[in-house]
Amino acid sequence: MKIEETLTFLESPQLKTLFKKMYGGAFVEENILRYQDLVEKFKNEFGDKDILLFSSPGRTEISGNHTDHNQGKVLAGSINLDCVGVAAKNKSGSINIVSETFHQSFTIDLNRLEPSERMAGTVDLVKGLLKGFQESGFQVGGFDAYITSNVISAAGVSSSASFEMLLCSILNTFFNDGRMNTVAYAHIGKYSENHYWNKASGLLDQMACAVGGLITIDFADPQSPAVEKIEFDFGSKNHSLIIVNTGKGHADLSADYSSVPMEMKKVAECFGKEVCAQITEEQIIENLAHVREYAGDRSVMRALHFFEENKRVDAEVAALKENRFEDFLTQITASGNSSWKWLQNCYTNVNVQEQGISIALALTELFIEKKKRGACRIHGGGFAGVIMAMLPNDLVDEYVEYIEKALGEGNAYRMSIRPYGAICVNQEI
Repeated sequence: MKIEETLTFLESPQLKTLFKKMYGGAFVEENILRYQDLVEKFKNEFGDKDILLFSSPGRTEISGNHTDHNQGKVLAGSINLDCVGVAAKNKSGSINIVSETFHQSFTIDLNRLEPSERMAGTVDLVKGLLKGFQESGFQVGGFDAYITSNVISAAGVSSSASFEMLLCSILNTFFNDGRMNTVAYAHIGKYSENHYWNKASGLLDQMACAVGGLITIDFADPQSPAVEKIEFDFGSKNHSLIIVNTGKGHADLSADYSSVPMEMKKVAECFGKEVCAQITEEQIIENLAHVREYAGDRSVMRALHFFEENKRVDAEVAALKENRFEDFLTQITASGNSSWKWLQNCYTNVNVQEQGISIALALTELFIEKKKRGACRIHGGGFAGVIMAMLPNDLVDEYVEYIEKALGEGNAYRMSIRPYGAICVNQEI
């Protein structure tokens, strides 16, 4: 579509129906204006071309805290915050990207995809994606893109994976006839982060952003994780997802994050295995004295969390399929308690007096106890950062006012699960 045709398309009833599903009824007009603005900016930057519109959501982890790296199970969902792009083929050997959100404008030569020496930043990430396409036997080509994002940075909702999956959707649509599946998207995103960012990422973030909706993932086979989409309408239960940013910790958390998979794997090592998925909870309990001596007590606690968290994911999926929403919320609470007490990732031992996560959880638990409704848990990697609360809609405004009074204005974000992953918007009409 040319620019004017696209602007007309953005006012169509069909588009408004789609946006209602993607963003929620209250945010349709706001996002129409957002896309219109992006189209105009594309035109000013690149001229009047045949363009397509693309969207890729952020994600939320609902359960399965720190299980994927030991080949466990997770329950995750895409959210109504997204990375949006306007793009067109340019019939050249270069890719031109303007990232409005991060005030970046850069060009990548498709014949020069080697990473920089520092292996960091957006340019390296995009080069890694392009190289990942080529290494996986897919095609790449030149295009222009103007991109914006409202996926919150440093809030555990995967702003980088959202951007990666947006570019995968563009490349798949323009140069691969849409034949790639979302698992391929995720592996290419992982490849880029592993080889062009030196970041030992898994597949969770990319999978949740790419697939869309509510999904459960079993990482028993990490090269081909089993993904199941769960058909469940959170809107029908009149509940909202709230992400609360508690403030970043001052300590370097790399050692804390690395210790979780390493300690779980240390327990597996007791039995000659590599990851906890290859042993059983019963083996640990039956050989507890030996395991404690070999791996240490916290390692044992974290391994027990792994097994119980896997069971909770199964229980939550079953509850959603059987429309037992209160049971689902009970399991969310249990997951949060396990992360706090067994996994022990709510604060760093480097500075035990800095416990933003713990404070936010304590305040939220007091609120939920008073109201007798809702659930909460740590969100994402932990040690510092964000928590998640799932609350009835009639309590959301009160909770946001309550938690922001304690932690600061603008730290609570209202979200919903959207049914679409990384998509070409034009192709969904």
